[in-house]
Amino acid sequence: MQKTIPGEKFDLGVCYYPEQWPEAMWDDDYRRMREIGFTIVRMGEFAWNFFEPEEGVFAFDLFDRAIDLAHEHGLKVILGTPTATPPAWMTYKYPEILNATFEGVQYQHGLRRHYNYSSPIYRDYCAKITEAMATHYANHPGVVGWQIDNELNCEVNVFYAEADHAAFRKWVQEKYGTLNALNEAWGTVFWNQSYSDWEQVHLPRPAPSKSVNPHQALDEKRFISNNTISFARLQADILRLLAPTQWVTTNGMFGHLDSHAMTDELLDFFSFDSYPNFSTIWNDADRENPLMDRSNSNQLTKVRSISPTFCIMEQQSGPGGWVNTMGQSAPKPGQMRLWTYQSVAHGADMVLFFRWRTATFGTEIYWHGINDYHNRPNRRVAEAATISRELGKIGEVIAGSRFTAEAAILHDYDNEWDGELDQYHGPLTRESEYSWGKALQFSHIPYDYLYVQNKTTLDDLARYKVLIYPHPAIMSEETAELLKQYAAAGGKLIFGARSGYKDQCGHCRMTPFPGLIAELCGITVEDFTFVLKKAATPNLRWIDGGDDASTPARLFNDILHPENENVQTLALFDGDYYTGKPALTRNPYGSGEAYYFGAAFSREVADGLIRRLGLQPATAGWAELPSEVEVAIRVKRDRRFAFILNYTDKPVKANLLKELEDLLEGERVGMGELEIAPYGVKVLEL
Repeated sequence: MQKTIPGEKFDLGVCYYPEQWPEAMWDDDYRRMREIGFTIVRMGEFAWNFFEPEEGVFAFDLFDRAIDLAHEHGLKVILGTPTATPPAWMTYKYPEILNATFEGVQYQHGLRRHYNYSSPIYRDYCAKITEAMATHYANHPGVVGWQIDNELNCEVNVFYAEADHAAFRKWVQEKYGTLNALNEAWGTVFWNQSYSDWEQVHLPRPAPSKSVNPHQALDEKRFISNNTISFARLQADILRLLAPTQWVTTNGMFGHLDSHAMTDELLDFFSFDSYPNFSTIWNDADRENPLMDRSNSNQLTKVRSISPTFCIMEQQSGPGGWVNTMGQSAPKPGQMRLWTYQSVAHGADMVLFFRWRTATFGTEIYWHGINDYHNRPNRRVAEAATISRELGKIGEVIAGSRFTAEAAILHDYDNEWDGELDQYHGPLTRESEYSWGKALQFSHIPYDYLYVQNKTTLDDLARYKVLIYPHPAIMSEETAELLKQYAAAGGKLIFGARSGYKDQCGHCRMTPFPGLIAELCGITVEDFTFVLKKAATPNLRWIDGGDDASTPARLFNDILHPENENVQTLALFDGDYYTGKPALTRNPYGSGEAYYFGAAFSREVADGLIRRLGLQPATAGWAELPSEVEVAIRVKRDRRFAFILNYTDKPVKANLLKELEDLLEGERVGMGELEIAPYGVKVLEL
């Protein structure tokens, strides 16, 4: 038997917890799942006590019955390894498996994700439960795949147990070899921090002013990522060995984890948990025209960079919230369907809703599923049935198709992690990525994220006409050379302030900014300053005028000096002591060009560059769309599919420039006006 991974067909399903419901309910639950049209369920990820009720004693009877019955109903099963919630008998006997706070206070049993990845004892128990489950279910005809753990690095993504300090010490010893090399990399000569014995080395610990050595902090994040991958590898290796016909994934996308490396090394594909309504509690509501739930498309774009074929393991289906936090409003009628197609438009080939029924007890009693506590029909169940009916019609047509884009935002983990502590570039990147994403979305220009890694090649970059690398403070010689080759071959590169001035240890280079890309950009930075107050933000004044009014040059300003006669100054600063100095430049480089903007990007600046770069909307030649809707294009061989998503509570009108096939309605739509309902979706074949 060969494993079947997403992309070969489209599966729609739901997360289910048989251990939380009376067994008498299971048959009716499965029957109704099939009536809706679901084909797959996930279970088991929080049920360690049921699989191993006491140390070394394994029991599979409850889940055997649950899985057998699901299989009888024609439902495929994804099994989660239950390592996100160690049982009380284990944490009581071996408290060293528990994680600790930065201050060294140990977490206690309860909630979830209260363990550390470094404990040899915990790793041993995780291996044993994974081996027992894999051996038992490897040949079960209903089990198609495995989810390792649940949401690695969620809740907490830093680890300070004694086992973590010991594991970090071993990791840096292997990385640097000698204390002299470690001291040099961490710059410990500063403030007399030098180490003379490996036992003196720890993860960052409490210090005056709540600050830490920035180079040690960067290595801390690299260690956490490597340690997390090592923890996942322990389980992945067992599953591959014992259950070779079942696929392996994990879900999430959380901090301090190189999900690209983990997926490449361990997984058949990556899975994401999609909760667009988080925008209602962590949002941009203070901005003009906030993206709100549409901002989830940016997360899905990052997911697609990890794994072109991916699954949504948890798709929001109701209002979310723990009993004490993260309260969210209910999805409005149509939003559950909109959010599902948002995931599909961005590349998902399998979607599971969270969850079948809202829990009646525990921390997540307000994290609502499709069914309410009363188990009676409701509008979310009806909406799920509509989605299932539609995807049953078009799922096999679009499964395996790929999202297409001509522009990409470059990103990398070193700068992301360094920017958590470094106020000189981290906030700039977050602002600029938001602004570029918003500008590209509102201009109907699909974009990708492309993570710069050791394995990144010129061919990876050359797939795009335009690459935006907003503020890569850390820049290796290899990356700088790759970017030069891309531009020389005809590519267009865009940088922002604070680019290129650090090495891979996070040390500032003793060369004029922007360091290794100064030649590529044709400029040096003659002066720079924080922009501390919004009211004092200088403006950017475009030299060519056009339709652009003065736009803000936010957060940080690099005052630029062109280094050759070919450099074109596109805009000047207007404000403060550097009024009239170059703020935005363009340098021809080979057959391509490099732009440098001496600030964080605003949407207005990104819009101005989009026009000057000549980027065309994905709708060119076939439609005119209002900015309220998002467009995404998926391609499968010679077929192109356009997803049009209306994120507003009002109908909007598109103007079709040619006759197209409406796949959801199963009919041709002619040229002219096309109305898209509030929270509505159209899938058109181009």
